[in-house]
Amino acid sequence: MRQSRADGFLEFATARTGHLFRSACLLTSGDTHLAEDLVQETLGRMYSLWGRVQRIGNPAGYAQTVLVRTFLSHRRRRSATERPLGELPDRPPENGDDPALRIALLDALAALAPKDRAVVVLRYWEDRSVEETAQALQVSSAAVRTRSVRALGKLRERLGGSIVEFASR
Repeated sequence: MRQSRADGFLEFATARTGHLFRSACLLTSGDTHLAEDLVQETLGRMYSLWGRVQRIGNPAGYAQTVLVRTFLSHRRRRSATERPLGELPDRPPENGDDPALRIALLDALAALAPKDRAVVVLRYWEDRSVEETAQALQVSSAAVRTRSVRALGKLRERLGGSIVEFASR
């Protein structure tokens, strides 16, 4: 019984780790070290609840919710205000992605408040509905709509005309 539980979780973790990591990178504005920590903590919490999570029926959605809540609780900690110094490492573009666009968007996301960033990632990266996002963040649907409008406005303000330049590429 324990071995099949562990095998089931290992299969789930192997399949979802990459997606969780990408979402965590967006939530942390490109801080890959923190993103790895968030994914590790999320998978640890998922493992401890794996028997119950399987009965929920959507372990992937539950994992995303745990990831966002883990990120938000991390942001409340006093140590979350510490920022590492340094530049993002130069990496070759993946799948023909534009590195300038990626950095501009990550910088713009970093300027948002953590809850606004979580709303943008869940609504537009994860393509969740307003209700699903509200449930994941434990807020009302109206709060999600309000945060979405304000966060997108801040992103437009921060990116200015450069977003049109990047979108035309």
